[in-house]
Amino acid sequence: MTGTPRDTLRDILDAAARGVFPAPDGGTTVVAQPSGRDAGVLAFTAHSVVFTDEDPAWVRRTLASADCDALAATMNVRFLAAFMERTGRRTDTIDVMTVAAPLPDGPPSDGPPSDGPPLALEQVGDPGHPRVVSARRRRDDVRVWTADGGVLVLGRGIAGRLEVAVEVAEQARHRGLGRRLALAARRLAGNEPVWAQISPGNARSMRAFQAAGYRPVGSEALFLRG
Repeated sequence: MTGTPRDTLRDILDAAARGVFPAPDGGTTVVAQPSGRDAGVLAFTAHSVVFTDEDPAWVRRTLASADCDALAATMNVRFLAAFMERTGRRTDTIDVMTVAAPLPDGPPSDGPPSDGPPLALEQVGDPGHPRVVSARRRRDDVRVWTADGGVLVLGRGIAGRLEVAVEVAEQARHRGLGRRLALAARRLAGNEPVWAQISPGNARSMRAFQAAGYRPVGSEALFLRG
């Protein structure tokens, strides 16, 4: 294990949000799960973090047997499949992990003047709303806002970090709404960074979040209880 053994997953994430990453030494850091709900793998440049309550020795033996480039082992399908089999958990995809700093409240617009008037958001308090139900499988303290043609979700995900997800209706696409929703999340964040996990194949979403100031910092495979 490299780095500081006392570092928690939240310590590592908070540092990454500030642009301070694990040493690019080809190593893997194993830390405890931040909660019973979440386990998984984060891959930064030439260093990975596995968060699990499984035996770290098992993690290292399994990585060593992946029969691939050591730098890619934690995201190799053999290791991920072994992780799922051992823990009985499931995963959906390997996501790009992005983060953005909060923005102050109160500007006249969420973007350049050509974007038009400020984005009107209405908070949804219904716990049975489909987006609330879906988000609560992965996050705590879920809040949901709707806009004309879009939905914005904020909640506490891995290690309590603030995570955002947005959804844009098909008829509202190609108008910059996804970018404006992602920007709105930064204005709702208070004084902490906002994280967004995006499937690499979702090019529309990747472009929207990058245009809203979210920067990629690594990749993530999240394992949830079945």
